[in-house]
Amino acid sequence: VMAGHCAYFAAKKSIVGDESINMERETQTGLLLASAAFCSGTAWQPLVDVLQASELSFAQVFAGTWVGCGTAFYLGLRGARTILSGPCRYIQEPTYENSTTDKSLSVAIGGATGFFVGTDTAYLPAQNFLINAVGIHDTTPALAGCVIAGTSTSLGFLSAQSTLNAIYPSGKLWNDGK
Repeated sequence: VMAGHCAYFAAKKSIVGDESINMERETQTGLLLASAAFCSGTAWQPLVDVLQASELSFAQVFAGTWVGCGTAFYLGLRGARTILSGPCRYIQEPTYENSTTDKSLSVAIGGATGFFVGTDTAYLPAQNFLINAVGIHDTTPALAGCVIAGTSTSLGFLSAQSTLNAIYPSGKLWNDGK
């Protein structure tokens, strides 16, 4: 996450010539995001295992993963802000304002993790409403599986973020450029 964030902004700065991009700030932002992604990524498999072992429906596993990993991401953001705001001048300490934007980003990240559950074609395939879009079957080649997995998380993130963009007023979400 950190490498991708930094590479994106370094390329944007170089290609577009946008000198307002501060790479120290973007490196610290990448560290903040990577810290939170580590938390949600670490939670994903154990959470899915517990939910599936509980013999929940596909929709319940989908929703539980969305909420669980979104919460883990949020807690990771808040914890990283607490720890990193001292040594990192571009990471804000936890405030009410950034708690609301952190929540909206966490909901979108949760959506990405929920849609990733759809790649599992073995668990209740008749209930998996994502199976035709992002299901990874035993016969799927590895590289194609990687592309499908990335597509699933992108689809989940975009679905969640688009919904948030439609229902929240301007200036309330993480991506509103405050």
